[in-house]
Amino acid sequence: MAVIIVTGTPSTGKTTLAKELAKRLRYKHIDVNKVIKATHLIESYDKKRKTNVVDEKKLSKALINLVKKGGNLVIDSHMSQCLPAKYVDLCIVTKCNLKALKKRLEKKGYSKEKVRENMDAEIFDVCLTEAAGHKILIMETSLKKPKELVKSII
Repeated sequence: MAVIIVTGTPSTGKTTLAKELAKRLRYKHIDVNKVIKATHLIESYDKKRKTNVVDEKKLSKALINLVKKGGNLVIDSHMSQCLPAKYVDLCIVTKCNLKALKKRLEKKGYSKEKVRENMDAEIFDVCLTEAAGHKILIMETSLKKPKELVKSII
């Protein structure tokens, strides 16, 4: 059994990379947003930030339960690093150059404030910092296609 988590600022390419990696390795892809909805972990909605508020301790427990069921997993979310390191074989942190990231966020229709918030998260390496304690591999997603990135990971 192997568990790989993929984390990074929204729009840095984590889902694209996670799906391609899971496909190539024949692992099960876990979309944490689906786990959050299925296990009713949304506590509230932050209107100002236009985002759901999730209890990270409960999310961690839900992810631990998935891991304990067995199988090889690629877990995908900017919150996947809340899964304790003892359950994770590798944490991939996606990074993206700021010009490309801004275009991706704007293409998704994010407000100026939301774009700025996510750009700041990328600049200050929020997801990388939160992944401390895991075995980390940083992948720059704006320079190579997902298949090339997966090849270099494998």
